[in-house]
Amino acid sequence: MAQSSGRGGGTGRFAVGEYLVGKQIGTGSYSTVWLARHRVHGTEVAIKEIVTARLNSKLKESLMSEIVILQKINHPNIIHLHDMIQDSGKVYIVLEYCRGGDLSMYIQQRNGRIPEATAKHFMQQLASGLKVLRENNLIHRDLKPQNLLLSVNNDNAVLKIADFGFARSLQPRGLAETLCGSPLYMAPEIMQLQKYDAKADLWSVGAILFQLVTGRTPFIGNNQIQLLQNIVKSSELQFPSNAKNLSDECIDLCKKLLRRNPVERLTFEEFFNHQFLAKRKPDELSRIWKPQRKIDGFPLSGSSRANADESQEDCLPFKLDDDSCGTDVNQSYSGRLQQKSPFNYSTDSKGYRRDAFNVPCLPDPTFNAIDGPCIQDSTARSAGSHYLSEGNLKESHNSTEHRQTVTNKEGAHSCNNINQ
Repeated sequence: MAQSSGRGGGTGRFAVGEYLVGKQIGTGSYSTVWLARHRVHGTEVAIKEIVTARLNSKLKESLMSEIVILQKINHPNIIHLHDMIQDSGKVYIVLEYCRGGDLSMYIQQRNGRIPEATAKHFMQQLASGLKVLRENNLIHRDLKPQNLLLSVNNDNAVLKIADFGFARSLQPRGLAETLCGSPLYMAPEIMQLQKYDAKADLWSVGAILFQLVTGRTPFIGNNQIQLLQNIVKSSELQFPSNAKNLSDECIDLCKKLLRRNPVERLTFEEFFNHQFLAKRKPDELSRIWKPQRKIDGFPLSGSSRANADESQEDCLPFKLDDDSCGTDVNQSYSGRLQQKSPFNYSTDSKGYRRDAFNVPCLPDPTFNAIDGPCIQDSTARSAGSHYLSEGNLKESHNSTEHRQTVTNKEGAHSCNNINQ
């Protein structure tokens, strides 16, 4: 097991295993994010420092689940876990460092929408990553632009699926019963608290594709209930006027992914083989299952990763203190709203905006960005009349009903890249 070397001098650089830690990127109620570099190979990584004493059993379970999943898969379109280091009541998660930020940043910087050809490029990579998850009977359950990271900030970026805090193993024909995800990208069967399977991820894929090529999400509403009502009452997916130049294949895929009834929705096999994804299909990507060890209850990958370090793209897996919720359906609704997944990262240039469109949760302690990319603060919320759409959110919390609503501002939240 890689060991932390501790801090020397308090505010200066310190070592975590084989990594020399540099500047602090951000802090949250459960973790601190550091920019670090491998002492031998020079590979830049993001190290997530988590104080385990602050975690309840549910959060520890979510953390361990994410570690196990990332240990099992080594794939260019899945965020890479370099190492997990445990020391003195802390867990250090060493992850890829992404220079390109997330997909929501990318499209916001391009006025909210991107050319169909670029959308196809990203969807092919998303499909490649999902194929790996599917082969291993995994469902992500929180696919959204904020959880799709880019190696660089250009049209040739490598897309990587991140934020596996809500992912779970789902055996064939198995059905899940938890509420999690982000409403604007959440399958209606999840919002209705129905049992669901891996096809819930395909709805999210459809919502992402629709947003990429049209500049808005397929359904909106004043709140989550109205959003669901708008989905249920819609008879046919409506495209905005600026989407007239979309190809028939793109429109067809959107419609078939966004079918309200999961039985009528595309299967994964149909999705992977859809004509929209057929052209410029990426080369088959390798999948490697890695051996695991356990230390003090935490699965641990080997800390000696020279070859992997040399081959990795620089990636930043930023989704810290995410407000998405995931808990058993048989709990009370107010109880569900209090659950959080705090182990994942996001960036935001304003520093006090929360990650857009998460399931309502109770406020979280202040989250600050320090000398790096601005990271969302889930406490910066205000009451008033709100509107749920692909914009920014301001939230209010009703102490009696534990409900929150969201407000719309034009455009997706923006983010700055980390200054090296």
